Order: sequence, then structure tokens, then C-alpha cells
Amino acid sequence: MSWRDSPDTMKNDFVRYDQRILKILLQDRTTKKNIIWATKDYEAMGPAYNDAEEILPETLADMEGRGFSTRAQKDEEEKNSRTRDKAEVFTPAWICNAQNNLVDEAWFGRKNVFNTPDHETWVPQPGPIVFPEEKHKGWKNYVDARRMEISCGEAPYLVSRYDVVTGEEFSVEKRIGLLDRKLRVVTENAADEKEWIFWSLRAFQSIYGYEYQGDNLLLARFNLLMTYQDYYRRAWGHEPAFLEVSRIATVISWNLWQMDALTYGPPLRDLQAEIREMNLFSDDEQGGIFVENPAESRCNIKDWRSKVILKYYALVKGEK
Repeated sequence: MSWRDSPDTMKNDFVRYDQRILKILLQDRTTKKNIIWATKDYEAMGPAYNDAEEILPETLADMEGRGFSTRAQKDEEEKNSRTRDKAEVFTPAWICNAQNNLVDEAWFGRKNVFNTPDHETWVPQPGPIVFPEEKHKGWKNYVDARRMEISCGEAPYLVSRYDVVTGEEFSVEKRIGLLDRKLRVVTENAADEKEWIFWSLRAFQSIYGYEYQGDNLLLARFNLLMTYQDYYRRAWGHEPAFLEVSRIATVISWNLWQMDALTYGPPLRDLQAEIREMNLFSDDEQGGIFVENPAESRCNIKDWRSKVILKYYALVKGEK
């Protein structure tokens, strides 16, 4: 399978996916290594699958095609274990839709912009989305509006290729994620393929999320990339060029990052220990021992409009 061949929605066979793209999706932009497993679920497979180990293409290959299971595919024991140990709870698509609708209601100033809820489902609104007449409320402003999903898991609020609870797959027309909505708007308004490529890239640059467990994060990143290919194929009737796919994968590797929300750093790094060690040994009179500044260990994110790398911790704390 190459990057041109979109896998089944519920099948995540990373081994058969283009290895050049997979290597991008595995990158951790803070540690400058790969994301780590950050879960003990795979440790029985050997030392390379311990929670602190990096996820590597070769270790994925050694999983003998088993791949990762989505939340819907996991057995009840594994679901309960992950909920108990990591507070992993996934939200059904109809609730994601209802909450995303509230976000858009606040932005547009009216209800049911993209769809009308109907109990535990919804009916997509037909025709192009109508935008307010106010200044800074056009379709390009909507595409550029930043959105973030915290503790994103498989990113069901951002993209909705399938219901993470039931496993039901959704056609492009029925998708309700925050990024899905942006890509719908781009498709309805872009004058040509070149403009579509430009504004779809801006849509991806405006979407953020973080996750602790490496398998979930890789699934989320993969879901975003497959979403790009789904919308591209639907809009233009052919696959995107490798350059476009790699560019989107790079944005995804920055904007969906691996983080412990308690420390604002990568999982399994004791930042408090680093602070204590720095206080003891950062002075030249102590033999010139240098310890990494723990502030530098906190997770990086990128502001694509200003083209600067920021610390998520500093943004949350209101620091410069």
C-alpha cells in the first residue's frame, strides 16, 4: 500500500503505508525523536514496546500486521483498563457533533449551520454554507479560526471518519469534525485546485490537539491525514501529489503533539526532578555541570501565521 492507496477507514495498517510519510507522522517536534508508546499495553511483545520506548517503523512492522485497534475495536477488558489507568473515555459522534455545533453557533450567530441534530444522529445542511455579512466573518476567516481538542485520543472532535464508540463509518458528506467543517467550506468556495490546496493547508494549520498515549496519537494523526486525502479525492477526482501529502503530514506532526497535561512536557519525563537537579548543579562553582533547563523540555507548538515556535506551557500560563 502506498500513500496513494487509502486504507479502509477502520483498518490502520501503518506497515503497508508509505514509509516516508509514516516517518513524518511519528516525529515528536519537542524531543526531536519519535513519539513514545506511553502505554504498557504492548509490553508483552518485547522491550521495544515498553512505554518509554520510541515508536519506530520497524517495531510497527514487527507487530505482524496486527496494527492498532481503534477504541471501537478494542475488547471490553482493554477499554476498561485504559479508562481506569488513563481516564480514557471516548465520546460518541452525536455528542461531538452537538458540541461542535455550539462552537459554530457562537461564531456564526445562528444555530444548525452545518447540520440539524436528530436524536442520536444528524441531517447535513444542503448547499453551500452561508456566511455572515459582518467584516472578518467570511469563509477564509472561518478556515483560519484556531480550534483545539484537548486529550484528543483518536481526534473525534477534529475529524469524524468513524464513530469512535460504535465504529460506524461516515461518508464525507456526513462528517462533523471541526476540521471536516473547514474542509467542506474550502471545497465549496475555492475557485480551483490551487486555491483548494492553499486553503486546505491553512485549515490544517489552524487545528491543534494533544494526547498522552502514543498509539492514540498515531491514530489521530493518521485520521487527519486520511481526511485530507478523502476530501481531496472527492473535490478533484484524483489523489494529491506526494509533496502535498508530505506537507500536510508535517503540519499534523506539529499540531497534534504528545504531552502529559500535568507537566506540559512529553510523557514520562520528570520535570520536577530536572528542576531540583538544575538548582543543585547549574552553578559553575559546582564543577561546571550543566543540566537542561526544564522549561526547554516543555512541549513545542507552532504558530503558522507568525512562523514562530512556542511553548504550550507559556501560552497557558500567559507568559511570553
